[in-house]
Amino acid sequence: MSGSCAAAEEKAGSRQRLQVKVDEYKENQNISYVSLRPVLEKTVKVCLVPFSLSDYKLDQLKLSKSLLDKNSNSEVICKKYKEPEIKKTFRKILTPKMKATTSSKTESTLQKSSLDVHTENNKRQHMSTSDTAILSVDMEGSQDGDSDEDTTSGLDGFSGLSPYERKRLKNIAENANFFASLQLSESAARFREMVKKRQPSESKRKKPKKRENGTELRRSMRLLNVDPSGVSLPETPIQPTVVVDENPLLPPGPLEMTPENRDSSELFKGFLQTWEEVSKTSSKNTEKELSSIKSYKAKLDGMVISEDTVCKVTKGSILSMALHPSESRTLVAAGAKSGQVGLWDLTHRPKEDGVYVFQPHSQPVSCLYFSPANPAHILSLSYDGTLRCGDFSKAVFEEVYRNERSSFSSFDFLAEDASTLLVGHWDGSMSLVDRRTPGTSYEKLINSSLRKIRTVHVHPLHRQYFMMAGLSDVHIYDARHLNPKGSQPLISLTEHTKSIASAYFSPLTGNRVVTTCADCKLRIFDSSCISSQIPLLTTIRHNTITGRWLARFQAVWDPKQEDCVIVGSMAHPRQVEIFHETGKWVHCFLSGECLASVCSINAMHPTRYILAGGFCQRTFRLFLHLGNCE
Repeated sequence: MSGSCAAAEEKAGSRQRLQVKVDEYKENQNISYVSLRPVLEKTVKVCLVPFSLSDYKLDQLKLSKSLLDKNSNSEVICKKYKEPEIKKTFRKILTPKMKATTSSKTESTLQKSSLDVHTENNKRQHMSTSDTAILSVDMEGSQDGDSDEDTTSGLDGFSGLSPYERKRLKNIAENANFFASLQLSESAARFREMVKKRQPSESKRKKPKKRENGTELRRSMRLLNVDPSGVSLPETPIQPTVVVDENPLLPPGPLEMTPENRDSSELFKGFLQTWEEVSKTSSKNTEKELSSIKSYKAKLDGMVISEDTVCKVTKGSILSMALHPSESRTLVAAGAKSGQVGLWDLTHRPKEDGVYVFQPHSQPVSCLYFSPANPAHILSLSYDGTLRCGDFSKAVFEEVYRNERSSFSSFDFLAEDASTLLVGHWDGSMSLVDRRTPGTSYEKLINSSLRKIRTVHVHPLHRQYFMMAGLSDVHIYDARHLNPKGSQPLISLTEHTKSIASAYFSPLTGNRVVTTCADCKLRIFDSSCISSQIPLLTTIRHNTITGRWLARFQAVWDPKQEDCVIVGSMAHPRQVEIFHETGKWVHCFLSGECLASVCSINAMHPTRYILAGGFCQRTFRLFLHLGNCE
């Protein structure tokens, strides 16, 4: 027991002394260290020599003496070993690597593999370093060496390593040989030279080669601007292109009332005399009590339509209509999109002989009225910025108001004698026109609070109030408080959610207001007391989506029965409908083939049960609905 204890103490003391020396060596050389361990009761002695493949060539690695001289502190550890034995050990270790690096081109590959070995050893020993290589030699017994030689033939120089280490080194050598055979470094060098020598291709257009004989292309004398004798001709001046306006404005001033569809002057003279006589004998509209809904329905049921009451009046689609207030003759006027105004007297036979077409405007006629003071006058307003009055007694269209810088949308009579007019513009402004003032200018130009004005309507009794329909609002103004710089409305009807097509007072008392909106609703308001607010009475569901090619629906009051409104319909079969102010359906006009199209614009006679409807589609015609007369 004492002997074994002494041996153990001796081994521990030698191990401590060796550990102290290794620690001193680590401090001087700053290299990785591998802990010592006893193998088969033998002391493992380690020689650590720093070296780098990047600093030495392969031939220099054979001479370990130069490496040992650089580290004076390592002599203490390596003095027990003879110098020839160290050289022999290094030769055995480096011999497989030198075989793999036959060419100087593979040096980089060998360095990479050696660094991989160094990295794996550092991971296994849990210590990292970048500039140090670890060479370890395990001195084992002869029995272990014999078994290793049998398993790894061809690696005799590594007999002191474990089988795993020898197999790993063998794989490293094989991989190095494989990568060396690929000659990657040479390929990379050739590729770099190719990239450097390559120049960007020029994108310039190649110049055409000149002909050797120097002959030019033949050109005609017209292109050379010479005559057949070879004398150059004078240059022709370039004429400026003139842009022709599709709808040129008509000249200012009065226009002669000349029909475009008639050549005979005798027939036209008879037509003018008829209109003048009818206007003299026409009686003014007298106030009377409203009929009951029952009797009103009975009279509507008696109204019929036939082929004799259907006629084409204008060339273009109809945008406005008016019925003459005569009770002896049926006279109808229609304003067209082409700027024409058509007149039709139904008493003539054949019916085409009673149609006369005039051209007082160059753009669509959006509003048309007979004068309440003189029915022989018909006033028409157009988009071209003109307002004219057709006088049948003089056979002339006089110019009432002209503004070429603006486009007109609607107008109404501000006075009962039709001496003053209120004109709405598409840009949201309005003009006050006095026909008694000489000239064709306005008396006052007022900026409203609307961006656009579609319709203008004056209250039938309190004529100082007038109503304008804009894009999505309806405003009521007082003509006595208009400011040219900007006028604020007295009342605004803001219940509409989409674009508004029209807004009208009831014709006799003005106690109701009907509006037509693109949200498929007809709204009726109570305007009996014009104050800060006008309550909404009724909302009627009605399809008002007419599309692009049809004029928008405009619900109008029946002048004889002011509690009923008339509006066109998109329903099939085609029809014209009448609703009561309470929202109840009253009547619809149906007539099969005679009423085969949508009637967007409708007008009712003030005293007789006559309904005129105009439609616009491929063929534009005027439809009349005649019934029993009172």
